[in-house]
Amino acid sequence: MIYLSHYQSPLGGITLAGDGRSVCGLWFDGQRHFGAALPSGCAEQALPVFEDAVRWLDRYFGGEDPGPPPPLAPLGATPFRSAVWALLRELPYGSTTTYGRIAARLGGMSARAVGGAVGRNPISLMIPCHRVLGADGSLTGYAGGTDRKAALLALEGVPCGR
Repeated sequence: MIYLSHYQSPLGGITLAGDGRSVCGLWFDGQRHFGAALPSGCAEQALPVFEDAVRWLDRYFGGEDPGPPPPLAPLGATPFRSAVWALLRELPYGSTTTYGRIAARLGGMSARAVGGAVGRNPISLMIPCHRVLGADGSLTGYAGGTDRKAALLALEGVPCGR
């Protein structure tokens, strides 16, 4: 069973999904691909993993490196997406990479394929897809919107606006 909870961030509402042990989804309300892999019949319920997630989010939006997230079990994972998301989780707070660099680390996959997997990341922030930039440093493609992407990077102290 997947359960839901809500969090109000400085950048808008966030919906959390969890299975009781892990965070399975974290989306800005209304973002592209919102809840795409959520099964029907999800119920709202308070869970310890949501309490852990809220503490992590409070630290993050408070402007500090929140450290490792609670356990994650992304919905909609395929082997390729899982490989991309694993590389995203290696990106330190306050750093960025490009779609091309991720593609190269995956053995020469196309940057476009990587972009598709990054865009379908179901656990925003905790799997930091906002840290991926275009080859020229541009704020390309973020399911939550490029304004949010710029704000998240600014929060982490990453100069942007290229």
